[in-house]
Amino acid sequence: MKRLLSACGLMAFVLVQSASAHPVPFSFLDFYLTSSGMEATLILHDFDVAHDLGISPPERLHEAAFLAERAPSIRALLADRLQVTADGKSLKPDWGSPEALVDRQAVRVVLRFPGVSAPGKLGISANMFPYDPMHQTFVNIYEDGNLTRQMILNNFQRRIDHVTGTRQGALGVIARFVPEGIHHILIGPDHLLFLVGLLLLGGSVRRLLLVVTSFTIAHSITLSLAALDIFTPPARIIEPAIALSIVYVGFDNLLVKEGRDVRAWIAFAFGFIHGFGFANVLKEMDLPRSALGWSLFSFNVGVEIGQMVVVLVVATALSALHARNEEAGRKVAFAGSILVILAGAFWFVQRVFFPGV
Repeated sequence: MKRLLSACGLMAFVLVQSASAHPVPFSFLDFYLTSSGMEATLILHDFDVAHDLGISPPERLHEAAFLAERAPSIRALLADRLQVTADGKSLKPDWGSPEALVDRQAVRVVLRFPGVSAPGKLGISANMFPYDPMHQTFVNIYEDGNLTRQMILNNFQRRIDHVTGTRQGALGVIARFVPEGIHHILIGPDHLLFLVGLLLLGGSVRRLLLVVTSFTIAHSITLSLAALDIFTPPARIIEPAIALSIVYVGFDNLLVKEGRDVRAWIAFAFGFIHGFGFANVLKEMDLPRSALGWSLFSFNVGVEIGQMVVVLVVATALSALHARNEEAGRKVAFAGSILVILAGAFWFVQRVFFPGV
């Protein structure tokens, strides 16, 4: 048992460290094409810029004088990591002065392409922050004010080509956001740990499906409310509440006795809170209103697919363990619940007293 608890403590440390390593691993690149010209805006999280330029703390980039002083370094950094071609010809944009977006903890730079009208084929290559293998650059292309294409550049896909005059359509949006939903749930240790905590005590397939379905229904409701700007609680409230939900699940596992299984109700109640957490990530992607419906639907489908993968793996493993050695299964449930409590408590303290760390 001591070895099991030690292993759980190590796992808790790894999980909480990974959860706090990077606030938002996204960049945003918007191209605006018209018959009279082309320009782009690039929005970068101050955490990433500060990391690669050796600036501490990142909030120094919110100071106008300091940002102007470091503007040449920022432009030199970005010029090596973003390449744009028009009909096969390499373009060298005029880089504007960096501008601080304090409310988004970001820096915005405008790129202008003088003398370039809308090309027949636009090529974009980007690897904005190689130090972070999870970093993604969201690309939106607008033609005459209309959104025509949404894409993601990451460590696996660093180049895209767009033929102007073509629209992406609903299938393209689905193809973008379903994987994004899967990706988010699989790299979100707090959501995963909450879900795993609900599964630790095992049960029939029907019971576990009821638990996951309750969680899905609840978080889908609040995800939609927040993403559609109907109701959005501040992240400073939601993130600690998510941590407390994890602590609650762990203690419930330890205190539960023989009797009625209320895990489905717990999943439903706390699912509302987790839905707002999912929405905060979706809103960080700065979705255009014209694509919001399909984006929201696709992201949610991706989250559900990711959840089902986790449920199948964890439930199968726990069921096999209980069938082979019931006492070992109880010990794993106990040790796992301790892990859930420790991780949730750590995240709560971090999010309340050390936000942004």
